[in-house]
Order: sequence, then C-alpha cells, then structure tokens
Amino acid sequence: MSDFLISEDNLDMTDDEKLAIVNRLYERSAVGDFDTCETLLTDDFFIVEADDTPMAGTFTGITALRDLYAQVFGMLEVTNVVRTEMTSGGDYVVTILHFEFADGLEPAHLCEMFRFRDGKVCEIRPYYFDAAPLRAAHEAFKAKQSR
Repeated sequence: MSDFLISEDNLDMTDDEKLAIVNRLYERSAVGDFDTCETLLTDDFFIVEADDTPMAGTFTGITALRDLYAQVFGMLEVTNVVRTEMTSGGDYVVTILHFEFADGLEPAHLCEMFRFRDGKVCEIRPYYFDAAPLRAAHEAFKAKQSR
C-alpha cells in the first residue's frame, strides 16, 4: 500500500481522537512525562530529523521521543514551543509551530507530521521552513557552554 493512501488501520479513529493524542504528547513531553508519552506510541515508532539540523538522524523505538528530547535540550536552549494550529485527516495529524530560543534568537518555524497506526503514533517527521535558526541556536548554546 502506498504511504499516500489512507490505511484501514485507523478508520475507527476520529480526527478529534487523533488530535487529542497529539495534544497529549505535547502536554506530557513538555513536563518530561515520557512514560505516558510512550503509551501513545507504537513499539516500532520512529522520528526522522532532517540532515541540515543539529539533531539530524533517525530515532527509533519506544524511547525515541525521550532520546530525542534529551539530545535537543542538550544542544539548544529552547525557551518556548508555540503551537499555532493542528489539522487531521486520514492517518495523519500536522501541527504548525515554532521554537523560541534564549537570547532573542530568531525562532525556528516548522510543521510536525504525526502518522498513526493501530490507534497510536508510529512516526513523527518535522519539516522546518529554514533550519538556519536551529543551527544558530546550537552555535549560541555551544558558545555559552565553553565560557
């Protein structure tokens, strides 16, 4: 089956149910409650970060979100995650958001795609408008650490 077709796995999930799961992931990860987050993810869950970001790579497994957060917050001083809007359709939820950084650095604007299978999130794939603010925030973080 093509990745672009709607699978039959989530036909019984409403868009509101998928949106609620993604909202819960944002809310619980913001306070470090990854045990709850992991109940909302498939065992073969993965996140793909683009090659032009400081956290480039594929993070796999039930602890992938926890692992990625540890890496991101160990290399970037994110002061706020601002969600603008969410939409849902088929097997997907997409969130429009931006990261705010310390020292008034330019924010990083992105959309995050969440794919569902069997009532859980099986994939997250962020799409950055421009990764330059991420790289600048990473360089600023490294400079602070070396002082």
